Amino acid sequence: MTAVSVVVITKDEEKNIRDALAGASFADEIVVLDSFSTDGTVDICRGFTDRVFQEEWRGFSGQKQRAVELAGNDWVFVLDADERITPALAEEIRKLVDAGPDRPGYYCPRRNHFMGREIRHGGWYPDYSIRLFDRRRGRFKDRAVHEAVELDGEAGYIENPMLHFTYDSVSDYIIRADKYSTLAAQEMRKEGRRATISDLLLRPHMTFIKMYLFKGGFRDGIHGLLLAGLYSYYTFSKYAKLMETGLR
Repeated sequence: MTAVSVVVITKDEEKNIRDALAGASFADEIVVLDSFSTDGTVDICRGFTDRVFQEEWRGFSGQKQRAVELAGNDWVFVLDADERITPALAEEIRKLVDAGPDRPGYYCPRRNHFMGREIRHGGWYPDYSIRLFDRRRGRFKDRAVHEAVELDGEAGYIENPMLHFTYDSVSDYIIRADKYSTLAAQEMRKEGRRATISDLLLRPHMTFIKMYLFKGGFRDGIHGLLLAGLYSYYTFSKYAKLMETGLR
């Protein structure tokens, strides 16, 4: 049988981490890499595993890659603190790794929740990302935001989704969007991109139209409308900050 480690990065995740780790109990090992939380996160984590480490923040991709490196097994499942592994997903992962995986990694779908409601449209489902992989054949790409695993080979697909309890309010979204849009602008700047007036005028509108109309966000009612509007705000912020760097 192939052993698997669930790895999680944390920073002040007291309200989330208990439920996240409870769903990870199927794994042969749980590894937590904490960025010096000031709440009860670390104490909660130590109730589930003795593999709790604390290191300085090195960015999303860098921190997740470091957590993967700290794992005692080559097969890892990367979990965020606001995500939940359901019993069905745990059983599927366990069967897959016990049988001997035939791919270097696997995409896992997510059922995303916004303000207490599951969002099924607007591009929010199935929201695939590679979470289960052989660390000898995959690693997190060096990016400031929207971190993702790069595999040596073709990924397979897991059927059962994770649960993702993301933004619990409009204010929560706006606070985090400010941070993420700054990181996204820095990443684009590093790639040599520049913002234009057309980017500011057109891209936010296209984001709204794409999410709300083309991808069916209207089917999620007022939640879908709010999300499309918030994502268009994020898009404007990202390009405005990229333009700002060119004005200094």
